[in-house]
Amino acid sequence: MDLEIKGNTALVTGSSAGLGFASAQALAREGANVVINGRDQARVKVAVKELESIGEGKVLGICGDMSKEEDIVHLVKKTVDEFGKLDHLVTCVGGPPSKLFMNTREDEWYGAFDSLLMSVVRLTREAEEHLRVSRGTIVNITSISVKESISNLVLSNSVRMGVIGLMKTLSRELGPDIRVNAVLPGFTETDRVKQLINQSLERGDIKNYEEGLKNFSKDIPLNRIGQPDELGDVVAFLCSRRSSYVTGVAVPVDGGWSRSNL
Repeated sequence: MDLEIKGNTALVTGSSAGLGFASAQALAREGANVVINGRDQARVKVAVKELESIGEGKVLGICGDMSKEEDIVHLVKKTVDEFGKLDHLVTCVGGPPSKLFMNTREDEWYGAFDSLLMSVVRLTREAEEHLRVSRGTIVNITSISVKESISNLVLSNSVRMGVIGLMKTLSRELGPDIRVNAVLPGFTETDRVKQLINQSLERGDIKNYEEGLKNFSKDIPLNRIGQPDELGDVVAFLCSRRSSYVTGVAVPVDGGWSRSNL
């Protein structure tokens, strides 16, 4: 299926690795120009080289911390200066630390708020005028934790809900010029999950990597965890004209793990 985004310009934050990178890959495969972002210059360079081998579009890597307003302003300006437009904004931020409520310090609450929610606020504010011109899209990558809370993830369970409220509000305030949606990844075989499994191996909690995958797959109807490209393909679809009547929705990509009816 041709998603009809060849030649479009997409900015994907938190995209030097993980689900952000998978989303950038999906957009690059469709021929879009892709701007990726990360805090580690070396990782950004490696990611750019890999993306350049995928599609026909150009790839630009820009370092920056999405919890800092000046870095966000620079990121959007550099994107528009380079490509003359912005068609798609995909926001992705790494998850906050795993914590119980009583073990979470106040500064960690503020840090999660700034990283998870205010980054989306600031990115949207900077990108809005350009996206109106292109009648573009915004896709927020959050977590299935906004549908069903996950043990020991009080920061993610709480703060990411704000992104969904913002997404729903923006879909009405920015429409019809800009469509705004969110994707809610469940357990996915990212570097973070691989790290957790390897840590379990080192502790002797499991016998092999496959057992670790099986543990993560418990209660998932599809009997496996997801692959990053499966999330990336949904993001690319939501950016495309093939989803032209879809806005204001939060799409779970979790293999059916969530038991929520809505």
